[in-house]
Amino acid sequence: MRILVTGGAGFIGSHYVRALLSEAYEPGAAHHVTVLDKLTYAGDRENLPALHDRLTFVRGDVCDARLVAGLMPGHDAVVHFAAESHVDRSIDGGADFARTNVLGTQVLLEAAVAARVERVVHVSTDEVYGSIGHGAWTEESPLLPNSPYAASKAGADLVARAHWRTHGLHVCVTRCSNNYGPRQHPEKLVPRFVTRLLEGEPVPLYGDGRNRREWLHVDDHCRAVHLVLTRGRAGEVYHIGGGKELTNLELTERILDLCGAGPSMIRHVPDRKGHDARYALDDRKIRAELGYAPRHSFADGLTATVDWYRDNPAWWRAAARAPLPI
Repeated sequence: MRILVTGGAGFIGSHYVRALLSEAYEPGAAHHVTVLDKLTYAGDRENLPALHDRLTFVRGDVCDARLVAGLMPGHDAVVHFAAESHVDRSIDGGADFARTNVLGTQVLLEAAVAARVERVVHVSTDEVYGSIGHGAWTEESPLLPNSPYAASKAGADLVARAHWRTHGLHVCVTRCSNNYGPRQHPEKLVPRFVTRLLEGEPVPLYGDGRNRREWLHVDDHCRAVHLVLTRGRAGEVYHIGGGKELTNLELTERILDLCGAGPSMIRHVPDRKGHDARYALDDRKIRAELGYAPRHSFADGLTATVDWYRDNPAWWRAAARAPLPI
């Protein structure tokens, strides 16, 4: 199969591409992969193999309709990771989020329809639902996003649904919980806290730290995405849950322990605007239909992640120095 992966030089996308090329999810499949990535501050060509006979890398913008239309023919499937994804930056200014996440998805799906691509997976987030006090969202829960980032992803989800209903495109949407793992940009919570502690600096914790999140190892996420690509039903939404729910304070305490630091390294800072209190996904559907279950325990996964950042300071220092969008 020839698979086009957008955002394939980023944290999650590059993990997926490396897994495809190593045949980790389908031994013997030997998929050919085309990566389309703009290489913004969050994308790094070094996240991918320098040379591989089944990998083609194209630097470009998913919003470039001419480029995407020319690139799409000949591909059997598309996995769409490309997105602006940091909530704090979306609060400072949401225009890039609306452009990339909504318009970029529209451009990509129009090209997929024109090229008669067989299968598309649009990768989304649990944040499209807003916040939930008790229980867990199902795939039928209403979309009630609270940040500009979440709103742009919800818009993209609806664009995907429209291309299934209107054009008959075989597109599925996945919504996952918070990811963690190696090669995540240090703007995100886990690598930011780990790298600061490795530098002997305190960590900034929003508010009282009681906001609750589920945590999902990037490899479990990517394995689930591939199950949806190969076996998911057209027009369906699939939740990919982590199963490990923690308050931000509890997560911080675990990171402190792994880095050999104490609670004195926590600095409570003013809370984020519109900070969602809790996310929780009901992922029984993907487990029952596609046989998915996480393989990485959170304790082992977090330990391995901290070890990776400890062993790769050159990577995260370079990522932290990359200029952020204005």
